[in-house]
Amino acid sequence: MKRRKFIAQTSLATAAFFAAKNTSAFSRDFPIVRIAAGQRKFKSIAVEKTIENIKKNIGNKEIAWLFENCFPNTLDTTVDFEIVNGKPDTYVITGDIDAMWLRDSSAQVWPYLSLLNEDKNLQQLIAGVIHRQTKCILKDPYANAFYKDENKISEWKKTDITDMKAGIHERKWEIDSLCYPIRLSYGYWKQTGDISPFDADWKEAMKLVIKTFKEQQRLHDDGPYSFQRNTTWATDGVPLSGYGYPTKKIGLIHSMFRPSDDATIFPFLIPDNFFAAVSLEHLNKIFSAINMTDDHLKNETSKLSDEIFQALFKFAKVQHPEYGEIFPYEINGFGSYNLMDDANVPSLLSLPYLLHIDRSEEDFKYGNAEKSIYFNTRRYVLSVDNPFFFKGDAAEGIGGPHAGKDMIWPLSIIMRGITSRDDKEIKICLDILQKTHTGTGFMHESFHKDDPSKFTRKWFAWANTLFGEFILKVYNEKPHLLN
Repeated sequence: MKRRKFIAQTSLATAAFFAAKNTSAFSRDFPIVRIAAGQRKFKSIAVEKTIENIKKNIGNKEIAWLFENCFPNTLDTTVDFEIVNGKPDTYVITGDIDAMWLRDSSAQVWPYLSLLNEDKNLQQLIAGVIHRQTKCILKDPYANAFYKDENKISEWKKTDITDMKAGIHERKWEIDSLCYPIRLSYGYWKQTGDISPFDADWKEAMKLVIKTFKEQQRLHDDGPYSFQRNTTWATDGVPLSGYGYPTKKIGLIHSMFRPSDDATIFPFLIPDNFFAAVSLEHLNKIFSAINMTDDHLKNETSKLSDEIFQALFKFAKVQHPEYGEIFPYEINGFGSYNLMDDANVPSLLSLPYLLHIDRSEEDFKYGNAEKSIYFNTRRYVLSVDNPFFFKGDAAEGIGGPHAGKDMIWPLSIIMRGITSRDDKEIKICLDILQKTHTGTGFMHESFHKDDPSKFTRKWFAWANTLFGEFILKVYNEKPHLLN
């Protein structure tokens, strides 16, 4: 009990520290760091209007400046839009890496969905992302990142032992790589009612998604995918000839890599399996909306979702001596589990953000009951008992193996704020983000817990746009926290 109380007290102390440090030059005089208007990749009337509203209506002018820089960053710098064969086509890079991740591209444009009905050009841009993702999935459902040039040979071709095709940047199998395009399709449809992106190619891609998920349940054999890399970087390799450590076949989907692109320890990655189960439910709703006549496919989709949920209800719980029943990050089905959380999304922390589900078991109603498994898990992952929760002189937050020890990811701070209902906690997140951009005006991939000037990736559009989504949520729900 003392440990939990101490964590809360030190969190508030951290916020007070940042408030006292609000004396830097950039907090009084904000330089222009957003790319010049004439060099922006895409311009949205609705996005610019939203920026002006935020700048005009909130009292915290540094947050307003950060929002102006970060929220449009995906549109300003990472999108390549054109019409290909009569369809909108949008290629989206992550930032400083010229490749399109299925995960990142979905997450980067997601915060713009609420503006689509105000801006038809923006709607067409995101329809183009759906079309481009369809092409990627049809090329290889096991790949996580792709090039626009379908003839380009990856730098990883020399080191990776897997079925690398031209046009693929990296072939790391991650469940969420196929979940995010479904999430984007579902969100786009719910916002606009437009079903035009869900054409014959999209349907074939979705069939391939279901086929891939079923293959990676590995109920009868190891399936067609394996991955090995000639490297000294431990998190880039998959053991046992590229198939991973043994598992008991319990109905969950194997994932060889995490959303961080790091290899899993135990192949049943719990946040990704939750994401898959809900994504399949959403996919069936789209099938109904487009009058899909293939009843076998719809039944197969529903059955697969139920199988995953049932396995999660049965196997994805661990009794922790301090926090009670919580979700592990990974399991193998034999009883082994990995307790941790990673900043990249899907994460355990992000479950309410991604899922929004109401299943039959009370404990799985995320965020409703204070005694729920999610609530217990949240307290665990935001504590020093999570090996990748770092607390330092400058900040506290979750990191992961990808950027190394003591490196906090703004993604985790943003996600903590988005999934919180507590004003004090949200304000802590806002203060940390405001004081750790070190004058750049943008979010980074990660920064050192004691010195934010030591950071990775100055141009990381996912973190920038997600920050914008966080500020919009606070502006709409708790505007007093922005003054």
